[in-house]
Amino acid sequence: MTYQALQIEKDDAGYRCTLQTLDDSALPEGDVTVQVDYSTVNYKDGLAITGKSPVVRKFPLTPGIDLAGTVTESQHPLFKAGDQVVLNGWGVGESHSGGLAQKARLKGDWLVKLPAAFTPRQAMAIGTAGYTAMLCVMALQKHGVTPASGDILVTGAGGGVGSVAIALLAKLGYRVVASTGRLQEADYLRQLGAADVMDRAELSAPGKPLAKERWAGVVDTVGSHTLANACASTKYGGVVTACGLAQGMDFPSSVAPFILRGVTLAGIDSVMAPRAVREAAWARLAQDLDTAQLERMTREVGLADAIGLGAEILAGQVRGRVVVKISDVI
Repeated sequence: MTYQALQIEKDDAGYRCTLQTLDDSALPEGDVTVQVDYSTVNYKDGLAITGKSPVVRKFPLTPGIDLAGTVTESQHPLFKAGDQVVLNGWGVGESHSGGLAQKARLKGDWLVKLPAAFTPRQAMAIGTAGYTAMLCVMALQKHGVTPASGDILVTGAGGGVGSVAIALLAKLGYRVVASTGRLQEADYLRQLGAADVMDRAELSAPGKPLAKERWAGVVDTVGSHTLANACASTKYGGVVTACGLAQGMDFPSSVAPFILRGVTLAGIDSVMAPRAVREAAWARLAQDLDTAQLERMTREVGLADAIGLGAEILAGQVRGRVVVKISDVI
């Protein structure tokens, strides 16, 4: 038996990602085999596809940190043939072949059952980006940030995490300010629920240890100076959730916001989160995410198109979410 998959190779000929037909013997070890219906392209997938950062740790490897599909074989006690499942993270697409393929073999411990509220396509329109956005919202709420607390800043607002975060927060009654480098997307961000849109240049340059108090909470997907400036301008007792590094992994800040204003910096990890956390986040997504807004931020492509999207997403040229339809690959 064979299947089609994107395959990343690195050898004397260089680093490349191509669409290939593979034998089932190429599937990695695992106790659950899944027929993949949909996948998606995240920032990390862009890094893997292009090789711009060494996120791929073994070769050859199929990228794709997300997938939604149907179990065809299982030796795992929680899953049986016919179950619809979702995968996000766990190093898949980095050290274990992932979702940009017609078939995937995985550890059942990495999977969650597809919530009844979502189709496989909708689950991938959410993907790791949307699931991460939900974890950020849950962290804000856990630390007591309510709509009455004040404005919520969302950085990298035009991307996947930012778009879903805006939609979630707006539906929950928060007033959201969207920071973006693409001001031409202001109407799109307002349609998702942003009350105001600001130029990312206001946050992306080196700033002061403390600035005027503006934010009750922050969802930051950018890192570096943007995260430092967001912390510096967060209100007393406010909460900053950090989940991305689009500007950089550095954090050129000081302790001032934390010891003078009691600001909380909450790290958000979606990759290794335990099953209970994942299931709680997906349950909240089913409850709090407007699927009409989800559709507004989503476009669909074929498997071969995902290769070119790798460079586009790193260049900040991809708006919202991209769903990759796998099931109709010829």
